Amino acid sequence: MGMIADWPSLAACQNGDPDALFVQGAEQNVAKRICRSCPVRYECLADALDNRIEFGVWGGMTERERRALLRRHPQVTSWRKMFEAAMKKNSQDKTGKDKILVTTG
Repeated sequence: MGMIADWPSLAACQNGDPDALFVQGAEQNVAKRICRSCPVRYECLADALDNRIEFGVWGGMTERERRALLRRHPQVTSWRKMFEAAMKKNSQDKTGKDKILVTTG
C-alpha cells in the first residue's frame, strides 16, 4: 500500500466549494470534518507539509497545526516518504490497527 500520486482527483473536497477550506476560527473545525473520511487525507497533508503551504485546511490540519508539526519535527525532509514508510509498516502490522498518528497538540 503506497501513497497515491494523483490524489487531488480522489479528494473528498474536489467537488465542494474550495473557499470552504480557507476559513478562519471556528469555521476551520467544519472544514476539517470534510477531511475525516477523505481517502487521500495523508497525501494531501504530506503535500501541504512538504510544500510549506501556509493557508487553508489540508489533510485535516489548519495552517497553525501544520506549522507546529513542522517545528516539532524539523528533521523530516519528506513527509510523503515518512507517511509512505508508516503506511508500509502499518500494512505489515498483524493487528490491523491504524498506527499513523499526527498529533496537533
